[in-house]
Amino acid sequence: MSEQPRLAALHRPLALTCSVVGAAVVALDGTVLTIAQPALQADLGADTGQVQWTSTGYLVAVASLLVFAGRLGDRYGHRRIFALGCLGFAGASAGIAAATGIGWVVALRVLQGMAGALLQPATLGMLRGAYPPERLGMPVALRTSAIGLAAACGPLVGGLLVDAYGWRAVFLIGVAPTLLVALLCLAVPEPRRTAGRGGIRALDLPGAGLLGLALACLVHGLVQGPTAGAAPPLVLAVVAGLAFAGHERRAPQPLLPPDMLRPGPVAAGLGALLAVSAALSGTLFTATYLLQDTLGLDPLSTALRMVPLALVMVVGAPLSALTKKRVGARATATGGAVLLVLGVLLLARPEVTASALATGACAGLIGAGFGAVMVTATSVVVHLAAAEHAGVAGGLQQTAMNTGPVVGVALATLLLDSGTALPALAAVAALAVPATLGLPGNADREGGRRRLADTPAGP
Repeated sequence: MSEQPRLAALHRPLALTCSVVGAAVVALDGTVLTIAQPALQADLGADTGQVQWTSTGYLVAVASLLVFAGRLGDRYGHRRIFALGCLGFAGASAGIAAATGIGWVVALRVLQGMAGALLQPATLGMLRGAYPPERLGMPVALRTSAIGLAAACGPLVGGLLVDAYGWRAVFLIGVAPTLLVALLCLAVPEPRRTAGRGGIRALDLPGAGLLGLALACLVHGLVQGPTAGAAPPLVLAVVAGLAFAGHERRAPQPLLPPDMLRPGPVAAGLGALLAVSAALSGTLFTATYLLQDTLGLDPLSTALRMVPLALVMVVGAPLSALTKKRVGARATATGGAVLLVLGVLLLARPEVTASALATGACAGLIGAGFGAVMVTATSVVVHLAAAEHAGVAGGLQQTAMNTGPVVGVALATLLLDSGTALPALAAVAALAVPATLGLPGNADREGGRRRLADTPAGP
């Protein structure tokens, strides 16, 4: 076999492997950190505010860089940017495990967030470049299943490692996998057609700076919660967002292609992802409070009642891809959004949370609904974006998936004491329904509705 066909034969499995491993490692890291924080605080003598910044610093760094990182992938090649992100993520993780003070942990968590921002959009950009549009749904579904599995295993794995080896061990989980996929990416040359997009002549650095500032301030303000300290960053987020919108209208090569955010399937998919991710995270936060503080369950019992959510998401993601292929994106995602709304509303009933079986059933509904929307909307967003903008599309998808949870938890925190958090979160989930109705209605015509027709870069 000649060199070029041999590389082409490796392209799809390598892209899928890297996408799945990269997405799973990032998801696992987020769940194990929560388990490790109490031990970290005690060992380093940190206060609660300092420990909170181990999460906030990461979130701010990720949110501010995702779209620009996606554009870097469009310009220089998704595999190269992915490998760089993996190397940075592994290095930062190892550094945290060896950190001698909370200041180092926070600084390295910010660096880890920057590396995570590089690799996350590339996990979707690589899939878009490797698979033709009609075959993109199943790779996206497998990536979603990996995220669900990592989220389900994270608390258990984290707890076992903290108990056996201490908090530092949890940060070493992702070092070997990220190093391995980074070396694979660097060892196998990227096909010329996907190594970089010549149409991206310049990087919109002012636009990237303004968007990054707006998103960083938004996330920081929401994490602050209903306090006086939240107002200044939220105001700055609005100002920076308006400045970004004005800049993009004048920029010769804007960071965000104009077609991408106009009313249509891509914008609808992003809106649906934002709504369902906010509803899911807010619901999990509220359910944990209700089950532990109100019903007096221990953390293990609480986690076991919510296990069906992750399990159904893992199994249901590939089924959602098959359903989308059969009945179209609109019906699949709308059905998923309805299931999510129903699950959250039922969970708000006291007689439901009092029963382990009923709580697990609601968790299953929520997992099935969220998984269906995530798989379907993500594949639409990545599929309908032109190949030369696949990184930006991936960055926008990841921005929605990272910003939504912050919004959902902030809303849940605000309404928790009033007892209206879950109904409000069901209303947030219901906002996904009009968005999903904007997705393509027939799988057979989906390719014809693409805004910028292009040939996929894969073999």
